[in-house]
Amino acid sequence: MNDDALEKLRERIDAIDEQLLELFNRRASCAVDVAGVKRELSEAVDESIDFFRPDREAQVIKRLKSLNKGPLSDDEVGRLIREVMSACLALEQPLKIAYLGPEGTFTQSAALKHFGHSVSTIPMSSIPDVFNSVQSGHADYGLVPVENSTEGVISHTLDMFIDSNLKVCGEVEIRVHHHLATQSQDVSAIRHIYSHQQSFAQCRRWLDQNFPGIERIPVSSNAEAARLASIESDAAAICGLPAVEIFSLKICYENIEDLSDNTTRFVIIGGQDVGPSGNDKTSLLISTKNIPGALLGLLQPLADHGISMNKIESRPAQGSKWAYVFFIDVDGHQLDVNVVEALNELKQQAALFKILGSYPKASL
Repeated sequence: MNDDALEKLRERIDAIDEQLLELFNRRASCAVDVAGVKRELSEAVDESIDFFRPDREAQVIKRLKSLNKGPLSDDEVGRLIREVMSACLALEQPLKIAYLGPEGTFTQSAALKHFGHSVSTIPMSSIPDVFNSVQSGHADYGLVPVENSTEGVISHTLDMFIDSNLKVCGEVEIRVHHHLATQSQDVSAIRHIYSHQQSFAQCRRWLDQNFPGIERIPVSSNAEAARLASIESDAAAICGLPAVEIFSLKICYENIEDLSDNTTRFVIIGGQDVGPSGNDKTSLLISTKNIPGALLGLLQPLADHGISMNKIESRPAQGSKWAYVFFIDVDGHQLDVNVVEALNELKQQAALFKILGSYPKASL
């Protein structure tokens, strides 16, 4: 390719960039107009209006992915549109998102993936603090881990839903890649390794093979592990790339998780119900009556109405020895006809019945 041909391509790119800039700003202007209409409606009915609509955003991304003809992948299209929507929403009403901190955790990465980078992320020191921040109105939404494909459920998160009135408003999944990082990249100097207990479990086999005699010290988060490794010359941290960058560490080994598809699922908590998006999931909290076959009786309405159950987890009921509550995820939205019928039947049989929320399904 000669210089003239290259220059012409660059001129085409410049022209396209100018068109994109104009379109971005036209979309932003529409977002501002939408905000104005919503405020007028809010004043007319004397009720608050939700500026963030998870169901609407999921529908927009799904539609544009279906129209995509490449060469960008569907995932890249989704990521780009998410950022555009995030920037436009910030013109309507900037969102504050509480997450399990500190800065540099996978939970923060999940928050930015779901909401885009035009939100304000607020690190909290514990899962209860995330719930309290949303409940008090300090944050619009919260984001907490709920399960990992290698190590299973985060029981503390499930337990918080038993007494909380907050709803599950969405979910996000991220592939979790762990790196071993130090100040100097000198593995011979490593005397102990810091990480969150979950990350140690997800990298157990690799650590046993490569650092069998090195002390493993659990800490509150991988970001805290990275901070400690940044100030101790004989320490290493298992952490993600954001923490590596924040604390200026050097990666000794990449992707040391035992399973290559290691994935963590997070849920978004908020105060409002989410409308149907067309590809939804509903989370339930149920306890059975103490009679033979009670659990089977609870699950039968789901089968009778053709509803797929994709998860069930049990947790001890508070204040009642050997009694349990069940967390169940099913396909469909609580407003879908077959789901409504099944839940009505299920509610009649349950000792405790609580819909935690219906929300759009996550996609990697």
